[in-house]
Amino acid sequence: MENLRYPIGKFIALTQIGTGQRGVWLTDIEQLPSLLRQAVAGLDEAQLDTPYRPGGWTARQVVHHLADSHLNAFIRLKWALTEEAPVIKAYFEDRWAEHADSRQLSVEVSLAILEPLHQRWTYLLRSLIEPDFARGFVHPEHGRLIRIDQQMGMYAWHGRHHTAHLTALRSRAGW
Repeated sequence: MENLRYPIGKFIALTQIGTGQRGVWLTDIEQLPSLLRQAVAGLDEAQLDTPYRPGGWTARQVVHHLADSHLNAFIRLKWALTEEAPVIKAYFEDRWAEHADSRQLSVEVSLAILEPLHQRWTYLLRSLIEPDFARGFVHPEHGRLIRIDQQMGMYAWHGRHHTAHLTALRSRAGW
């Protein structure tokens, strides 16, 4: 069950983050929309409404969750760049995933959101200078500063994590 829940392993935060590692994460963030689109290409409605694991979200919910989450991540980045250690607003991702838009709407809507969002996100990240990566925000659940470079790592992993849920489901189901 753990492999179904964490197909690429749990997120491991790095303490030392350099230019090379940020470059890898930037590529992951940049490529997510196309990899996600490939992961759901050709799936029919019944397949999209299949949970990626017992008790897990459906493939459709995973796609919409990525749009919800990455929209929040982009806004958090902007806050971190424009305010001094702002306390961000957390949200209940599980509750968001239960609404009609996440359960019924075409995945194309969220794929269409993610493509330009990730273009803006990666463009902005590429424009940053070294001191910018140490700026951050405070997440109320963690009570500590999360630096921009740490956020990059979390969301690079997040995109790969959920894409792997979908590709693993397709593989197990023979789609």
